[in-house]
Amino acid sequence: MTQTSELAESPPTAADGTDAEDAPTAATEAETTVTVRCTGHVRTELDEHEFEYAFEGDTLRAFLDELFEEYPQLQETLIAETEADATHSGWAPAPDEPPGTWTKNPVGEQTTTYARILVNGHFNENENGFDTELEAGDRVALVYPFVFCC
Repeated sequence: MTQTSELAESPPTAADGTDAEDAPTAATEAETTVTVRCTGHVRTELDEHEFEYAFEGDTLRAFLDELFEEYPQLQETLIAETEADATHSGWAPAPDEPPGTWTKNPVGEQTTTYARILVNGHFNENENGFDTELEAGDRVALVYPFVFCC
């Protein structure tokens, strides 16, 4: 016959005396709040030009994942599915040996033709792509200008 103590039957508690089930775990990511600024087609889609947005995590990827979950139409507007979606025939050809270091986001992490994502005024591909770290108070610009032709 096994005897259980009263201590074993009570729910586990965290160091502050609350139920351990209610206590935050180390796996829970911190929430980050950024200012989002929108132009052109993005502004039209959201009907807002600036707003605060809180999300779990601290990368541009985590921000975009949550934003696209809430506003699925933005993913199609901003993110290129293929290399062809990310380029336009009107772009000037790149030189055989470009000066300096040129970087480009991998396929699936590129913006559509003319659309750009900036973090604190810097194109994300000039930072760390979608793995660019975000801090509270950072500015994320979702830019897709209107293009008019003659």
